[in-house]
Amino acid sequence: MKEDKEFLKELSERLEKALEISPDCELCPRKCHVNRLKDEKGFCKTGRNAVVSSFGPHFGEEKVLVGKHGSGTIFFTHCNMACVFCQNYDISQLGKGKEVSAQELANTMLELQKMGCHNINLVSPTHCVPQIMEALLYAFEGGLKVPIVYNTGGYDSVDTLKLLEGIVDIYMPDIKYGNDERGMRYSSAPNYFSVAKSAVREMHRQVGDLKTDDRASPSKGF
Repeated sequence: MKEDKEFLKELSERLEKALEISPDCELCPRKCHVNRLKDEKGFCKTGRNAVVSSFGPHFGEEKVLVGKHGSGTIFFTHCNMACVFCQNYDISQLGKGKEVSAQELANTMLELQKMGCHNINLVSPTHCVPQIMEALLYAFEGGLKVPIVYNTGGYDSVDTLKLLEGIVDIYMPDIKYGNDERGMRYSSAPNYFSVAKSAVREMHRQVGDLKTDDRASPSKGF
């Protein structure tokens, strides 16, 4: 169970590893090498703390995630991609949102669970992995039990994903292109498809095919 002392100890150790990467940031494939802990900002324009644009029960996701009470969606501001067609351009590129502490982010997760949401759906989480892990420590200690969904554009580092094994329950990558050239042209993402293929393999290795609980809600998988 995620509130167990052994699990929380493991999560704390994983968080330390993520924070060790942050002063010379290589959390995503861009490897900007900025000091995030000193609030330096690279491509994702995010420093020490995560920035959140909005949160709440969301009914526009895949039906299996939404259920009766909605998916507990948290939209992170900024992104490690720059898609010219982004439907959330004001969030991903213009930076609409509010900076939050780890405790504030944890409280948001717990509030969504209290509202009856079937999961915590982290939208565009790639550039905020340490901040999310930090918040989850507080949230699990506070009684968070619903599945964690990692809702990503697929431009993820395998090494960073490995830190999330056993923490993320459901991976939901939105693979945008089938070759590297288009990824660079339309999202300014070097080697996009090559990176995404490796990321998807790692995600599936961790959680396997999608599994549902006795209410037909997804509990784990890809």
